Amino acid sequence: MKILVLHGPNLNLLGVREPSVYGALTLDQINGELSDLALELNVEITCRQSNHEGELVDLLHRAMEDMDAVVFNPGAYTHTSYALRDAVAAIGIPTIEVHLSNIYAREGFRRHSVIAPVASGQISGLGANGYLLALRAAVVLADA
Repeated sequence: MKILVLHGPNLNLLGVREPSVYGALTLDQINGELSDLALELNVEITCRQSNHEGELVDLLHRAMEDMDAVVFNPGAYTHTSYALRDAVAAIGIPTIEVHLSNIYAREGFRRHSVIAPVASGQISGLGANGYLLALRAAVVLADA
């Protein structure tokens, strides 16, 4: 089983950017924890990060060809990107939306996700553990 872990804009700054909101772990550390869990679950993961909407769309399209599920943190595009929403809807594989912070406890503009209605599920506010739970959920959904 193959799972794409897709990190959106500004997530390359984890560990530096607002650690009180997003935690102290770096993206490499989160990816390392995901890799450890993937070994335990006997699945293959591919981790990618991009600050560019079109590249994220392209990565989602390619996931349709050779991935069984997607774990996706769209970052700030969560609230605005109908292109990413449409890509998630189009690929037809389980996609778990994940957020480090609780988007529903933040500023008003962050409380709405255009991705959630087409995602298989959403995990929000559990820090890096949310990624691990999302990976477990993606495996279960892809295996169903």
